[in-house]
Amino acid sequence: MGDFSHIDDKGNAKMVDISDKEKTQRKASAKGIIKMDRETLNRIKENNIKKGPVLETARIAAIMAVKNTADTIPMCHPISIGGIDVEFSYQDNSTIEIEVTVKSYDKTGVEMEALHGVSAAGLTIYDMCKAVDKDMVIGDIRLIEKTGGKSGHYIRVEEE
Repeated sequence: MGDFSHIDDKGNAKMVDISDKEKTQRKASAKGIIKMDRETLNRIKENNIKKGPVLETARIAAIMAVKNTADTIPMCHPISIGGIDVEFSYQDNSTIEIEVTVKSYDKTGVEMEALHGVSAAGLTIYDMCKAVDKDMVIGDIRLIEKTGGKSGHYIRVEEE
């Protein structure tokens, strides 16, 4: 079947064995955006969405998603999460950028956890605001940086 790490020699899906790996300090940051009508963004800023405080709800969703990544992504290992930071920034009058940073001291990285957190935050913003704006678009979800582990330090070169 080739050299796929998540497929055994019979073609069956398998989880990579990390039991012999050493624990190291791990950290990953991911970002994504959600674009919306400028009136929707104004309503978020003014806390004028009927469902409640949009960004705080999205922050909680990101934290919950990070902690439950292994329950959603089939080949992810359950790992010990040491810390989660979730930041929102207004990029312009119709775009919110979401950034999630995850820290762990474990045997495998936290890239998927950070990406999962960004995704859940974006979906939660959409859910909270869909009554006023169904045209929102979630996108550009990407790994920004990761440290720790065998593959070392990675930093995305962002396009300007």
